[in-house]
Amino acid sequence: MTTPATTPIRLLLADDHPVVRAGLRAVLDAEPGFRVVAEAATAEQAVALAATGGFNVVLMDLQFGAGMHGSQATAAITAQPCAPRVLILTTYDSDADILAAVEAGAAGYLLKDAPPEELAAAVRTAAAGRSALAPAVAHRLMDRMRTPAEALTKRELEVLQLVGEGLSNLQISKRLFLSQATVKSHLVHIYAKLGVDSRTSAVAAATARRLIRR
Repeated sequence: MTTPATTPIRLLLADDHPVVRAGLRAVLDAEPGFRVVAEAATAEQAVALAATGGFNVVLMDLQFGAGMHGSQATAAITAQPCAPRVLILTTYDSDADILAAVEAGAAGYLLKDAPPEELAAAVRTAAAGRSALAPAVAHRLMDRMRTPAEALTKRELEVLQLVGEGLSNLQISKRLFLSQATVKSHLVHIYAKLGVDSRTSAVAAATARRLIRR
């Protein structure tokens, strides 16, 4: 949804930390042409509020405790008719998080340590219908494009993230609705791409390269 220059950009802030929301509101309310209309403390609440209309951009965190993930909320919001643009604002910059958000339809991806002017510019870019990526995020995506044969696929990253969380092959197969044979096949490809020969080594290598988060 694009916004005419004379119309304020109406914002929804979605983050489970009140202090973070208050800080964002203070920064964004000080920007000309911005209006923070509502806040959501859960991803589910963000989806429900976005469905009511009246927002141009949703600033979405990724992690909301035990509830819906920010990428899931992004997918639900962007699937709505006349959906607002969703700008991810998070502390996580792993490949797994970035790819999940982009696939969910996020218009941009920023890190929470971004300076206020970068945040404001990203909001305006997203509201105008263009993509807004933090330089570090854009660099990681470019690296994946340069070496596609070596890059882990989104599914491989999902499997490896769950391995890192301590799940067994059986548990991973149930979580991702895959057969155990498929999970094992993904692990074989993961080991080959990372140059390792065990689950522990794969998780350590992927964490060091910020492919997954621990």
